[in-house]
Amino acid sequence: MSKTGMSQEQQLGLLRDEIDNIDQQIQSLINQRAACAQRVAEVKQTHQGMENAVFYRPEREAQVLRQVMERNTGPLDNEEMARLFREVMSACLAHEKPLQVAFLGPQGTFTQSAALKHFGHSVITLPMGSIDEVFREVEAKSANYGVVPIENSSEGMVNHTLDSFRQSNLVICGEVEMRVHQNLLIKEGTDVSKIERIYSHQQSLAQCRTWLDTHLSKVERFAVSSNAEAARRVAEADKDCGTVAAIAGTLAADLYDLDIAHANIEDQPDNTTRFLIIGHNSVPTSGQDKTSVLVLARNKSGALYHILEPFQRHNVSMTSIESRPSGAGLWGYVFYIDFEGHLDDAKVKAVLADLDSEVAELRILGSYPQAVL
Repeated sequence: MSKTGMSQEQQLGLLRDEIDNIDQQIQSLINQRAACAQRVAEVKQTHQGMENAVFYRPEREAQVLRQVMERNTGPLDNEEMARLFREVMSACLAHEKPLQVAFLGPQGTFTQSAALKHFGHSVITLPMGSIDEVFREVEAKSANYGVVPIENSSEGMVNHTLDSFRQSNLVICGEVEMRVHQNLLIKEGTDVSKIERIYSHQQSLAQCRTWLDTHLSKVERFAVSSNAEAARRVAEADKDCGTVAAIAGTLAADLYDLDIAHANIEDQPDNTTRFLIIGHNSVPTSGQDKTSVLVLARNKSGALYHILEPFQRHNVSMTSIESRPSGAGLWGYVFYIDFEGHLDDAKVKAVLADLDSEVAELRILGSYPQAVL
């Protein structure tokens, strides 16, 4: 009987059998990959020692994910396919040795979402109470890596993170870019028209200012330490607290069992936050890299020009620059600079050599793969 003469159930039955067969092949190949990853771990332990073996290689993972996207033929889009491979890689790495990743907590923050996006869901995430604590946890080697926010497309740089780099010897090992969608979260059955108070992080309140002014202009806004903390307060609020709501992401909504009353209330639809991965080891080139430095300018005329000019002369593209008071004297400034390229690149070496001769202090924070996902 031809397929055209089959009933719907008969045709679906054949397709389901085909899917079952494909699933079996996928499962077998994933286990083969895990077994190969286990042999990689054994080789590393033999040559590097049990304690010193390095299992996570940021540049290698970035290269693999780029290859996945380049050879993808659909119908799944490139990013969706890469996310699937990210989880396979995460599970295989955890089979070798689970990574512990500190993040700016509590549970349910955008920083935790960034950690899971970068490392996959097979890592152990450790919530910290502040950006300082994330740095300290990694410095003490109680966590393998840390994830901290560095800038938002609408609100600018996170100064606390910039200042923490000045006090730490950790290096940047990677970056994550996340499209940040803000949601108004409520308890089930809450009447939005009766909301008396909204909790959120100060930056999230700022990112939703226009929406709040339009829809909830008379409601009090209270800044708290994180969006997840805002969600927790709403989840644990009793009737004596009045009717409350939070602005947070979907991870916090799921974690604290809250309803999304209004989704995507951020004022800028392309609102994106960039996060940095911090650790102890420098990262070899991946082929598409960034480098970050801290520069203490000399207190002289034309100081900023002398910082910027080498980038133009050596044709190195600067992607970000931010100034912070140095704390070492009146009107002294430290510049945080991101630019394309790796420390091993000849033109990057030339830029850094010129900078070193022009500034009071040059500190290299690290070279790392540009965000893939």
